[in-house]
Amino acid sequence: MAENPTNESGVILDTIVANPYKYGFRTDIESEEFEKGLNLEIVQKISQKKAEPQFLKQFREKAFKSWQKMTEPSWAYLNVPSIDFDSIQYYSVPKTKKKNRQLRRRRPRTSKDF
Repeated sequence: MAENPTNESGVILDTIVANPYKYGFRTDIESEEFEKGLNLEIVQKISQKKAEPQFLKQFREKAFKSWQKMTEPSWAYLNVPSIDFDSIQYYSVPKTKKKNRQLRRRRPRTSKDF
C-alpha cells in the first residue's frame, strides 16, 4: 500500500482531472476572447484593445521577439513537461453591459447601494 505513494496519488489526481466537474457550480459569462496561441499579431491586438501608446506597443513587440529567442531552462533538472504556449489563451475579458440610467433615476438609493 505505501510502496509507491506518488503513483497512487498520481492515479487519483488523473481520475479527478479526467472526469467532468459534477457539483453544478458554473458561471457563464459572455466574454471577448482572442484565439489560443501567442504570436506577433496577438501581441499587437492586445496592445490595441488596451489602447496603449505607441512606445508601449513597441516595448511589447520587442519583448515578444526577445522571448521567441529564449529556450526553456534546463538547469533545475525537473521532470516536468514543457509548456505548450500555443494552447494558452492570452486575452479574455468579460463583456460589460451598459448601465441602465433610467433605473438610476427611478431608484437612486438602490443604484447607490449596488
